[in-house]
Amino acid sequence: MVEVVFSRDGRRRLFRFFASGHVEIPESSSDEFSLVCAAVSAVLQAARAGLEHYASEAIEAPMRKGHLEVTIPESELDDEKLSAIMTTAQLAIEQIALQYPQHLRVTERTETGYHRQNTEGA
Repeated sequence: MVEVVFSRDGRRRLFRFFASGHVEIPESSSDEFSLVCAAVSAVLQAARAGLEHYASEAIEAPMRKGHLEVTIPESELDDEKLSAIMTTAQLAIEQIALQYPQHLRVTERTETGYHRQNTEGA
């Protein structure tokens, strides 16, 4: 199961997404399993690249096998380009989850204020 969590601050601005997990591919696998992982990865990596391109400050994007976390600096949260990229990523991931709910779970949380989160080891 792949899980993607989108976080909003107290003003409802998307500021982070965190993806973890992997779709286990059984021996009698169909392309469905590979498709989910590839689609989620492509959407979130494209969002990361776009955010890094348009942000004037460095985007935090720690990544390791099976985990990707992207956090927009607090000073960049009102940038319309970055907001559009984050919203587009969330909409795309939600559409994939509608098609493959057995493989992908999407949640959204609202945090009071802006908090940097370290999900290493999560």
